[in-house]
Amino acid sequence: MIALGLEGSANKLGVGLVLHPNPTNAKYSGPAQILSNIRHTYISPPGEGFLPKDTAKHHRAFVVQLVKQALREAGVSAQDVDCICYTRGPGMGAPLQSVVVAARMLSLLWGKVLVGVNHCVGHIEMGREITGATNPVVLYVSGGNTQVIAYSTQRYRIFGETLDIAVGNCLDRFARTLNISNDPAPGYNIEQLAKKGRFLLDLPYAVKGMDCSFSGILARVDDLAAQMKKGELRDAETGELITPEDLCFSLQETVFAMLVEITERAMAHVGSNQVLIVGGVGCNERVQEMMGVMAKDRGGSVYATDERFCIDNGIMIAHAGLLAYQKGFHTRLEESTCTQRYRTDDVWVQWRDD
Repeated sequence: MIALGLEGSANKLGVGLVLHPNPTNAKYSGPAQILSNIRHTYISPPGEGFLPKDTAKHHRAFVVQLVKQALREAGVSAQDVDCICYTRGPGMGAPLQSVVVAARMLSLLWGKVLVGVNHCVGHIEMGREITGATNPVVLYVSGGNTQVIAYSTQRYRIFGETLDIAVGNCLDRFARTLNISNDPAPGYNIEQLAKKGRFLLDLPYAVKGMDCSFSGILARVDDLAAQMKKGELRDAETGELITPEDLCFSLQETVFAMLVEITERAMAHVGSNQVLIVGGVGCNERVQEMMGVMAKDRGGSVYATDERFCIDNGIMIAHAGLLAYQKGFHTRLEESTCTQRYRTDDVWVQWRDD
């Protein structure tokens, strides 16, 4: 079976085609084969975020082109596709709507079944497929989401999450404060600057049980950036001026330490020694390194993927959608809506056996 996946919940428009073997089996078995993975990103000017209306306009302009390109690269035709999978949510309203309209159009033109997919579950299932992690605690970190998740009785249960903004949003907004380029991504550029940081500044550490809060940290580091720009911020011991690299380093170290803490607590609770990191921030080498130190101390291991699968993409939607489709799930055309709020634990994970 072959599925076409459309992802456009934020500024990245992704189209992917995935093949699952053994389509006659009631239970999915065998590895998925990635036929194509096309992505195009709307990049806003430095110091600015991406507005929903501009992002939606970008998705509408490029979706047909990307679908055609994906089919060519996969070497398949519309007739070979079994279902059209699209991101139902969560995400930004206008971009989600653009992708839903495109999915309906293809469904009607090609006479194919629609499958609405939870964006978060798409990340998890793609991560499990690529890394081979069996039953890990999942750290899902992206621009719009921060959650610690573990599977139980056909649901992905949320053990902890952000109480305000997501960790990726925190990093992205600080990139705007420093007027850092959004190309290829603000979080990536912060990561590169952080590698050159020398001084670790004291920032608020806001872990509340299993949950985190990032808005206070952002407010404090924004204040420090204002002092730095005036030449008023120095290291307490050496007296040297603090640089943007030092601020990026301090911000990363603090927020990632918070994420490691709540992930370790979830591992202890469920008795797991595996951590799977998914989402766009999961590409960050430093969070992978810090999580690896923690997991090693517990006799466990960390599973992560590169930017092809961490960053929003169409194949994760196609893969998760096809898993559900093979169990008989589909979305009727009149019910093919999208929503900005669609929790991970709302999804019935019927393709997994306890």
